[in-house]
Amino acid sequence: MQIRDLPYADPGRPDVRSGPLFLLWLGRRQLGGQVRAMLWGTLHMASVALFPLAVGMAVQAVIDGSQARLAAAGALMLLLGALTALGDTMLHRAAVTNWILVAARVQQLLARKTAELGSALTRRVAAGEVVSVSTGDVEKIGWFVESLSRFASAAFTTVVVCAALVVHQPALGTVVAVGVPVLALAVLPLLPPAAERADEQREKAGRATELASDTVAGLRVLRGIGGEELFLSRYRQASQEVRQTAVRSARMWALIAAVQVVLPGLLLIAVVWYGVTLAQDGRIGMGELVTVYGVVTFLLFPLRQFEEIAMAYSFSRPSAQRAARVLGLERTASAADADGPVPALKGDLYDPASGLLAPAGRLTAVVCGDPDAAGRLAERLGGHAADAPAGTPSVLLGGVALDEVPLDAARAAVLVQDKDPVLLSGTLAELLDVPSSGDVTAEAALAAAQCEDVLVSLARASADSAGDPARARITERGRSLSGGQRQRLALARSLVTDPEALVLDEPTSAVDSHTEARIADGVRTLRQGRTTVVFSSSPLLLDRADRVAFLRDGRVTATGTHGELLRADPVYRAVVTRRTDEEPDIRLAKPDEREPAEESA
Repeated sequence: MQIRDLPYADPGRPDVRSGPLFLLWLGRRQLGGQVRAMLWGTLHMASVALFPLAVGMAVQAVIDGSQARLAAAGALMLLLGALTALGDTMLHRAAVTNWILVAARVQQLLARKTAELGSALTRRVAAGEVVSVSTGDVEKIGWFVESLSRFASAAFTTVVVCAALVVHQPALGTVVAVGVPVLALAVLPLLPPAAERADEQREKAGRATELASDTVAGLRVLRGIGGEELFLSRYRQASQEVRQTAVRSARMWALIAAVQVVLPGLLLIAVVWYGVTLAQDGRIGMGELVTVYGVVTFLLFPLRQFEEIAMAYSFSRPSAQRAARVLGLERTASAADADGPVPALKGDLYDPASGLLAPAGRLTAVVCGDPDAAGRLAERLGGHAADAPAGTPSVLLGGVALDEVPLDAARAAVLVQDKDPVLLSGTLAELLDVPSSGDVTAEAALAAAQCEDVLVSLARASADSAGDPARARITERGRSLSGGQRQRLALARSLVTDPEALVLDEPTSAVDSHTEARIADGVRTLRQGRTTVVFSSSPLLLDRADRVAFLRDGRVTATGTHGELLRADPVYRAVVTRRTDEEPDIRLAKPDEREPAEESA
């Protein structure tokens, strides 16, 4: 697998039982890349490890006055230098490739899980947690998987070099062979507290970022109520907490860096002192002493790899655990992913749990006093309510259970527009470039959603549109638009898809009554012959529905037209008119019926 092959055709099914098992699964999925990186790393480190031997040969040749051995030592240095450059270059290339591939795999897995769970994901895991996993945690996971091959080559080279020293110079080799593992393990007790402090800093920084985002998003409202300074003071306090945790974390990493400098230095001093003693006694030559000194200096480099892999694992293990927790979320019904032919998804939309029936080709309005219950029912109608209680019967479309068909087929047949739909940044043409039947044009959808003024506003506000609304750019989440404009563009996007069944949750809550009436007429006309379900308590929408269903406590208690339910059901009348039966009717009195006090006023 090369970078040019990204994205993966299938990133695979990860082992999410734990963070370490997830890391192991990622490493096994790119075993070939790991082996290539390890081989290049071994070539690089072996070349560096042999360089002191060439230097020692040169020193001894000068002492002995041998021109031939000096020339051979020089040629060996040139060869080792070329091999070192080649190995280092190819190791870096292979390691970076491994990093990018594992990061891309994790990103694809997260994107697939997000698409699978839909809006239910943010009710089971905080949105900030998902963003954190897909950014910072992906980098830490990639760091560990990428460093595995370099650690393996460093470990192999170190074992070979220490064994050669023990054989060639038993006294000095034994000191080195004992000292190197001690140095490699010395920093391990310091890594867990360092990782904990880094996680604490990350958590506090995430809260501060979330607070800043909320403050910026609600700045207009905060200024209106005079709460701007209050929220700014909260952010100052949060940022100071981030600074304090960052200082505590930096102190621990400074201690680790000091240990990494002091202990190898002590080993080097001990080896040089002992080697000089042996040289004075005539037990080793000067060339051999130079060689041993150079080899010990080289061994400090693999030690860095040992410490790096320990640090990478300390950081990546909690990151992998968080990623595994997100990737381990599953839909309530797993039968939807089974292979096999997909039956025709046409006909009445029926929810056995609530008793809601939306006849095929009709506009059905649903009135529910609880907005949260309405949102949950809307998701269930789409066949992808991932947090539905166990045992909840599946929604049927034309008698076919949506939980028993693949998720993409269920979503293609039943489209659910959330109460707060999101507009991604890009041009208007890109916003409306969505999978669709092709029977509804973008112009017809925009007209039905009453977006004429939105198009004019976008064309004026976008400098690079040249007066063409389709080329007008929409900022992130449509922040440059009003709530009503965002809502109408989202509705137009849903209408363009032209699904068999369209479920709209409060699609006109942010528009005025005149626009709402025109939208109701436009949707009814455009969706003629298609099944449409609208969750709303607006009389303007209810009056234009073919059928109205009233839900209480999660069950349909009454059905009929809007006028019939107003006359027959007092609870329905109270919900729609937003008053109780005990409230008196407010009527306009004729001039001759006014009270004397009113006339005098």
